[in-house]
Amino acid sequence: MSERPAPTPGIDDESLPFWEATREERLLFKRCRDCDEPHWYPRSKCPSCHGVNTEWVESRGLGTIYSHSTMRRVPEPYTLAWVTLDEGVTMMTNLVDCDPDTLAIGQRVRVVFRDTEDDVKIPFFTPVGA
Repeated sequence: MSERPAPTPGIDDESLPFWEATREERLLFKRCRDCDEPHWYPRSKCPSCHGVNTEWVESRGLGTIYSHSTMRRVPEPYTLAWVTLDEGVTMMTNLVDCDPDTLAIGQRVRVVFRDTEDDVKIPFFTPVGA
């Protein structure tokens, strides 16, 4: 499967620290200091307790496939997935650099970063060992 180009994301003040970290190939997520729940997507208000006492946390970039689906009826097939990071947060992403027919729920994955045309990097995931 060929790789489809990553679109440049919308960046606002709230997500800016996340995108700045991706330029350095670091993956961040938010954790609530009040209830200790991690959350994705990056936002200042905790979706669990609605508190605003959140902090940025750096992920090791390792996780497991929670669910995945390969879009094949398009000119450039691609695989979407929900990946649960070891730190407990689940994020939607693309799986890259792999044969989609060999992917399995529970399979270990690691983060990789892809450039966009605007000097921003997008985090995707690939199977560990790929």
